[in-house]
Parts: sequence; structure tokens; C-alpha cells
Amino acid sequence: MELQGLIDAHFEHRKKEEEELIALKERIEKRRTERAEQQRERAEKDKERQARREEERLRKEEEDQKKRAEEDAKKKKALTNMGSQYSSYLAKADQKRGKKQTEREKKKKILADRRKPLNIDHLSEDKLREKAKELWDWMHSLESEKFDFTEKLKRQKYEVISLRNRIDELEKHSKKGAAVRRRK
Repeated sequence: MELQGLIDAHFEHRKKEEEELIALKERIEKRRTERAEQQRERAEKDKERQARREEERLRKEEEDQKKRAEEDAKKKKALTNMGSQYSSYLAKADQKRGKKQTEREKKKKILADRRKPLNIDHLSEDKLREKAKELWDWMHSLESEKFDFTEKLKRQKYEVISLRNRIDELEKHSKKGAAVRRRK
């Protein structure tokens, strides 16, 4: 009787373990399909993002080409008008203004290329923290580069000043020596 009870208990325990094993296998399979679906969705989003970036890059290039063409046309028109309408001084002032404007536009273009759109709408809290840390690290590296460049600039200015002083000293001494040699 006791033996029969143990056998029944063993089979019941074994049956529960088999049910748990089957449930675990189902959960694993379900998780695999979910994961595959997530990866597929992520791949689609990445493809869409790349396509948008490419389209935006092409659009910017076209706009830049149009701006350059317009600027060239304006410059040509200004050059033709310059000879007849403006004096040479005013013409030079207009050219300088044009150069400054193109430098500003170059700077804006470079900044626009460096600045990337911040897509954080779909990110979870952990991903947002990770993104914030990544941006902070990037900003930190830029600040350190800025500091390095300012220190390098200071050092170079100091070297230029000290070299100028040395040149001045050498010129003073060489002039004195040349004057003494002439007297003899």
C-alpha cells in the first residue's frame, strides 16, 4: 500500500515535471518567434532610417549645388556691373562681403552635416539613459579637444612672441656691430 502510494506520487511528480518541461519549451519557442519578429522590425526600421538619411543627403547636395549656381550667377552679374557702375574700392568691398557670406554658408553646411537628428521617441528609459551618456561622452571629448587646441594656441602664441623678441634682439646687435665695423 505504502509502495503503491510512493509509485503514484512518483508518477504524479514526473507528470508535473513533464508538463512544466512542455510549458518551458513552449515559452522558449514563443520567445524565439517574438525575438525574430523584433529583429525583423528593427532591420526594417534601420533600412528606412538609412533610406531617409540618403534622401536627405541627396536633397542637401542638390540644394547646395543650386545655391552655388545662384551665387556664381550673382557674382558674374556683379562682375559685369562692377566695371561700369562701381569704383574699384566699392567692388573690392562687395567681393569681401560675398566671401564672408560664403564662409558663413560653409560653416552652416558643416554644422548641419555634423548635427544629427535625435530620434528618441521609440527608446525605453534605459536606452534613453544610454543615449544621454553617449551624448555626454561625445560632448566631453569635444570639450577636451577644445581645451587641447586652446592650450596649443597659447603655447604657439608664446613661441611666436619669444621668437619675435629674439629676432628684435639679434637685429639690434647686428646693427650695432655693423655700425662699429663701418667706423674702422
